[in-house]
Amino acid sequence: MPHPLLPLAASAPAETPPHTGGLLLLLDGSAGLLTVAAIGIALLLFLIIKVRLQPFVALLGVSIAVGLMAGLSVTELFGTVQRSDAVSTIESGMGGILGHVAIIIGLGTMLGAILEVSGGAEVLAGRLLGMFGEKRAPLAMGLTGLIFGIPVFFDVGIFVLAPIVYAAAKRSGKSILLYCLPLLAGLSVTHAFLPPHPGPVAAAGLLHVDLGWVILMGIVCGLPAVAAAWVFSAWIGKRIFVAVPQDMVEAAQEAKDAVAAEQRASGVEPREAPVPLGTVLGIIGTPLILILAATFSSIALDESTLRSVIEFFGHPFVALTLALFLAYYLLGIRRGWSRKSLETVSTSSLKPVGNILLVVGAGGVFGAVLKASGVAQALSDTFNDVGLPVIVLSYLISVVLRVAQGSATVAIVTTAGIVAPLLAEGDHSQAFVALVIMAISAGSIFASHVNDGGFWMVAKYFGISERDTLKTWTVLESVLSVAGFVVAAALSLVV
Repeated sequence: MPHPLLPLAASAPAETPPHTGGLLLLLDGSAGLLTVAAIGIALLLFLIIKVRLQPFVALLGVSIAVGLMAGLSVTELFGTVQRSDAVSTIESGMGGILGHVAIIIGLGTMLGAILEVSGGAEVLAGRLLGMFGEKRAPLAMGLTGLIFGIPVFFDVGIFVLAPIVYAAAKRSGKSILLYCLPLLAGLSVTHAFLPPHPGPVAAAGLLHVDLGWVILMGIVCGLPAVAAAWVFSAWIGKRIFVAVPQDMVEAAQEAKDAVAAEQRASGVEPREAPVPLGTVLGIIGTPLILILAATFSSIALDESTLRSVIEFFGHPFVALTLALFLAYYLLGIRRGWSRKSLETVSTSSLKPVGNILLVVGAGGVFGAVLKASGVAQALSDTFNDVGLPVIVLSYLISVVLRVAQGSATVAIVTTAGIVAPLLAEGDHSQAFVALVIMAISAGSIFASHVNDGGFWMVAKYFGISERDTLKTWTVLESVLSVAGFVVAAALSLVV
């Protein structure tokens, strides 16, 4: 097995795929394929950045263009009605990734919605603030973001937890940055590094890694990264004062009242007693523990009934379903919710998921087209000749795509499709490939700036000027990115 941080040995040049047409007629072999790759990536960035085309449409359109330019036939790309045995590259790419990702993201989204509506975030933040006291309130906010960020999307975490940040900053009279930046660091790390969030789940599916390894490496790489970000938050929060945005305080209360009214209209009973903290932590931790147990039972146990049982309950589909049922009962039915209420919350939570799944699926199509056309192999051979380790290349590609077009999900799925052939060539362990995913994920959050929706969400919700957002949030994301990558690269030396 090649050492993970040594340059990969140059492989034999890939044979030109057995296709005709496209740029391969004009340029010779690998040169034509590399030209196709360059045009495809440039076109993708142009469509997303300049044309403002929806990323799903841009990825799908570029995938078709790359396939045709590389010489894939229409039948190879789309299949045909007349020949039922013809394999459609687009359908297999879309179906292959979504068969793995859609269920996990769907179950995780519903779980997060139940925790959100039941008041789990307020309980978690309130208890941690009480435990750590006023002086360590920033640390309490950071831990709240880190824990509550596991089952909920980044933007939902901001929406739910922002009023708690307002209250803590108002009581202390200090800059809101001292409280919001640690929270944002926790939310960002879980969003980038841990399942069931779309990025790491999609990368695991594209690179064929067990989620248990992704969870383990996400924790190992994410915790030092968030610690470094908290140090930066404490430093910058004392140097830049940002007052609590009173208009956002009022808007948050109005939004909260509107949500409560909508829930009552939909049949969701208002909560009366606070949710026990142990219940919140237990529900969040259950799927993580089950998935980790299943992943490592294959190492610690021989084939047996016990191992089969552990692997069954630790399969991501089963583990997340069990956690969702626990949330339904402990946070819903046992606290007086009707079945209709549970259905309403679950169904409404899935509405924003469609866009995410389509983008992830289109990323799977892009990767499948790169592989089928030979473009991916040509890129692999070129990267081998460059001499950089695969984990470094993965990070750099992800950083470039992230900074150029802003979307972390697009950066992850595109990078995973590009580097997949490099990993397929060597006998790499699951642990090493999981670290490559961590490098890709770390690159996908580097230098959030004006082309990233998260940049404007942070600026708006916490009343930070664009200039100060660049000095604080953009740098915070870069600290998280670099620290996470450094840990991943260092661990790859010993894995």
